[in-house]
Amino acid sequence: MNRRYFLSSSIALGALAAVSRLSLVNAASFLADGKRSKATSKRIKKVIKTDAEWKRILTREQYNVTRQKGTEAPFSSPLNDIHEQGIFECVACELPLFSSKAKFDSGTGWPSFYEPIAKENVREQVDNSLSETRTEVLCARCDSHAGHVFEDGPKPTGLRYCMNGVALKFVKS
Repeated sequence: MNRRYFLSSSIALGALAAVSRLSLVNAASFLADGKRSKATSKRIKKVIKTDAEWKRILTREQYNVTRQKGTEAPFSSPLNDIHEQGIFECVACELPLFSSKAKFDSGTGWPSFYEPIAKENVREQVDNSLSETRTEVLCARCDSHAGHVFEDGPKPTGLRYCMNGVALKFVKS
């Protein structure tokens, strides 16, 4: 299935759920007896802060990338040179986003991964800010912009999560 078609279909489905004021996750998480199923155990609690709070906890560059959807200069991130075992967390809320096991050198100048640590930890949305349509990657907990995902990555997924190093924090295992 075409990734862009899937994303646009997902957006339409999400809009339909919002209009009906019925969350698909909540609807699917209740069993016939009214008890919650395990579907909600992976649900991520949102972190919501004011603009002033984000500015207090993030550096100017981190704020520009994560909150204003900026991009750091290629080959400027020290995370490019990290080859140790560990986890790459969201710099804003510390949600684990990528494992060093999925990291690879894409030659693009930004830390790249072929998959997130858990699919529910990232959120994807269509980005039409340039002349081409891209898929933006955001932290599922705090909605921080992390980078973009492209369909030119290595096996096993064929995906390249091209992340801004300034949006991530490395935690050594």
